[in-house]
Amino acid sequence: MRATVVGGSGYIGGELVRLLLGHPEVELAYVTSNKYAGRPLRTAHPNLRGRTNLTFTPDSEVGESDVVFLAVPHGAAMKEIDRWAALAPRVVDLSADHRIQSTDLRERYYPGGVPDPEWLARFQAGLPELNRDGLRGATHIAVAGCMANAAILALHPLAATGMVAGTVLVDARTGSSGAGRVPDEGSHHPERSGVLRMAKPHGHRHMAEIIQACGIPVYMSVTAVEAVRGVQVVCHVMLPSPVTERDVWAVYRDAYRHEPFVRLVRERSALHRMPEPKLLSGTNFCDIGLSLDEGGEHLVVVSAIDNLVKGGAGNAVQCLNIAAGWDETSGLGFIGLHPV
Repeated sequence: MRATVVGGSGYIGGELVRLLLGHPEVELAYVTSNKYAGRPLRTAHPNLRGRTNLTFTPDSEVGESDVVFLAVPHGAAMKEIDRWAALAPRVVDLSADHRIQSTDLRERYYPGGVPDPEWLARFQAGLPELNRDGLRGATHIAVAGCMANAAILALHPLAATGMVAGTVLVDARTGSSGAGRVPDEGSHHPERSGVLRMAKPHGHRHMAEIIQACGIPVYMSVTAVEAVRGVQVVCHVMLPSPVTERDVWAVYRDAYRHEPFVRLVRERSALHRMPEPKLLSGTNFCDIGLSLDEGGEHLVVVSAIDNLVKGGAGNAVQCLNIAAGWDETSGLGFIGLHPV
């Protein structure tokens, strides 16, 4: 399958290229960048030195391929969807443009841009653990956002079994790569280094995805931390009645026992008792751990991912694998490094 990566000079685009270069069923046809047009991919992604001779192609010169990955800013995909869809029978959108099906949620959390309703209806939710059947044979896929992905995987088993009472509090921490490659004042090193900056105390747009996928009320805050890669979400859940830790683990085992990229962390005395994003750098895993208070009514669920992989490029490749009928783990075998 010949693939095009649109927006290939960004961090997510670079991760897509890295993963697709190692995919047994995919050949890279085009990697686009207007800024770097004509220059080798290593110009933007030095980790690719010696791995490919491809150069960046300007958007205007992209030809046909079998699948187009849109690693573009929010708002750009919906404006150009007709153009990109005409060049490939499959489109995988990594922006937020085609994720939210609810008009109310979209108006509240993504004001301004409105995708074409006909296009919106064609897109399947890019959440393999929740929507595997819908992804089989899919031609249009909207990949979940990074923090939303981590939170949904943490909360959906509880929501699906009626184990959530009231509003869930989601405390998300994210590394600097989540803000993308284009610098701004907040990403300037003297302003970013060493901080624990509360980036979004209320109303973060990823709340819309969590609400849509889990069907529960959520409050979410986001803090920028001293890291490049990684997302960790800490979810505070009040339970409708007292339960045991064994009961809770049984829910998660039933939900994820057959999932290739979800790992349950149950260490009691080791150093890494809770999911740690650093251990997941470069991988497509989501690690989930939990802690239950003595009364059995307050549950803390911790989820961690690499925001650029399971939170973006890796999840997109996983979705394509399912859609194309390939081994779901193809191109995603990297298990991470320790120490790093």
